[in-house]
Amino acid sequence: MNRPARFEGPKKPTPKRPTNVSLNAELVEEARKLGINVSEACQTGLAAEVKKAREAAWKEENRAAIESWNDYIRKNGMPYDQYRQF
Repeated sequence: MNRPARFEGPKKPTPKRPTNVSLNAELVEEARKLGINVSEACQTGLAAEVKKAREAAWKEENRAAIESWNDYIRKNGMPYDQYRQF
């Protein structure tokens, strides 16, 4: 089973690439008035979406193994249940 892909942002500064993004003009203006860095907010949102997509892909990739394990637990219970103190 593969480990879930994690994107926690770059560990060290990486080069940035200019990108054209269309955003709601009123929203951008309000963000600027509030002192929000639009580029950083977009990057943070994009990173969250990438993380969500990677997690979904991992779950789909490993669906058979997860279903197999869940089926085992339903039939046999959790391993070492007899040793649990709670």
